[in-house]
Amino acid sequence: MDTSNFRNGISIVMDNDIWTIIDFQHVKPGKGGAFVRSTLRNVRSAKVIDKTWRAGERMDQAILERKPMQYLYTDGSEYFVMDPETFDQIGISKEQIGDGVKYLKENMDLSVMYHKDTIIQIEVPNFVELEVTETAGNERGDTAAGGGKPATVETGAVVNVPFFVKVGDKIKIDTRNDLYLERVK
Repeated sequence: MDTSNFRNGISIVMDNDIWTIIDFQHVKPGKGGAFVRSTLRNVRSAKVIDKTWRAGERMDQAILERKPMQYLYTDGSEYFVMDPETFDQIGISKEQIGDGVKYLKENMDLSVMYHKDTIIQIEVPNFVELEVTETAGNERGDTAAGGGKPATVETGAVVNVPFFVKVGDKIKIDTRNDLYLERVK
């Protein structure tokens, strides 16, 4: 593909890594040749860079495939997921899952991204509902300032929650930024 095929969301191979186009702009100055300014995000590390291309410059397009998987269990070093169609089990390292590993719960649905049969990224759901297993008790007057307290959920993750949340409550968490959203009934 070349720069005339740029679209937001398309993935390309650059410097032996996979980058997704976040934004691009074709520029045709009055003097000189046309060029394309782009903002790219690394699929593995989420690093964002700006890159300028000459108009018509060629690069390889990365064909990414997303596949739904189900988390089964961990043996300490590997996390095992299953393809719900073929029932094949695959072992994945903690590094491949990233920060989402602290929210993994048995039978949770995940999205696994492949490039040429190689796992590139594992995405946990954006929102999870987990039970609070440990948190400090309430104290009078704590609600006046707003604030919050740390709470440990059933997967071991620690999230800051409002003072009214207690052990046994089920809460909804945004896994992208580790934020408490609401108490679930």
